Amino acid sequence: MRRGRVAFALAAVCGLLHAAVSAYWAAGGTALLATLGETILTAVGDSTWLLWPVTAVKTLVAVLPLVFERTGWPPLTRALAWLAGAVLVLWGGINTITGNLVLSGIISPAGGYDRDAMIGHAWLWDPLFLIWGLALLVGLWRTRAAARRTAMITNVQTKA
Repeated sequence: MRRGRVAFALAAVCGLLHAAVSAYWAAGGTALLATLGETILTAVGDSTWLLWPVTAVKTLVAVLPLVFERTGWPPLTRALAWLAGAVLVLWGGINTITGNLVLSGIISPAGGYDRDAMIGHAWLWDPLFLIWGLALLVGLWRTRAAARRTAMITNVQTKA
């Protein structure tokens, strides 16, 4: 098995879980909506169609590293994957920590908080983002030498 395959597969599973739930909500599903919070639900309102492009982006970010690990990374895609992984880790990590600090009572929001939403973010959605990002970064890290070799070979071939 290639060096990054397991990490990229774990990242794909996490991303596809997120994408599947987004597609479910876009299609009108209502299970687990309370775990998003009233603020998000109000902001989205009747624009649930916006979840279809979100689903597409999540699916691409989840699956493309597996594809590119086999076929080679087109220019810039590896850098974009590093950026995506960093954003997922920061977003998921900060929100997981913050949510758990609120739930434990260490942080007390002035206006109170939506307990179902806080549990959803602290224990489900944001940890899933965090794991997705970490797995993606591990896969990228483990395949960096192969990516460098491929770039050098491509560079030599274009100069020849």
